[in-house]
Amino acid sequence: MKYIEIDEKEEGCVFCIAQTKKDSAANLIAFRGECAYVILNLYPYTSGHLMVVPFEHKATLEELDSSTRAEMMELASQCMTVLRKIYNSQGFNMGSNIGSAAGAGVPSHAHIHIVPRWAGDTNFMSTLFGDGILV
Repeated sequence: MKYIEIDEKEEGCVFCIAQTKKDSAANLIAFRGECAYVILNLYPYTSGHLMVVPFEHKATLEELDSSTRAEMMELASQCMTVLRKIYNSQGFNMGSNIGSAAGAGVPSHAHIHIVPRWAGDTNFMSTLFGDGILV
């Protein structure tokens, strides 16, 4: 609700805007590669929820060149290694919502979510949909 209640949102793509800012705790960018960067989710599903985002503004993964997709997957893998060390994550949900029909919050800029998980934690589906029933 906090995000919805913000009166003054910056115009434009949140991922394109974020990558133009200087690195700082407020910017949430944890790492910059050649083709993509890692950013903490401002409204995480769990502690440590990260996203890997290409610098290039493309709506789908297939629009990106193979070197960008490869770097994104390598960064996602490195994120899981770091999250296991820092948060003792026992598992991960990793994926992308491509397009509005798939639930993408930012449908114009592809990105990969890495969500740490632990045995007995709340499933992200029940977090989003209450008792797990999509209404």
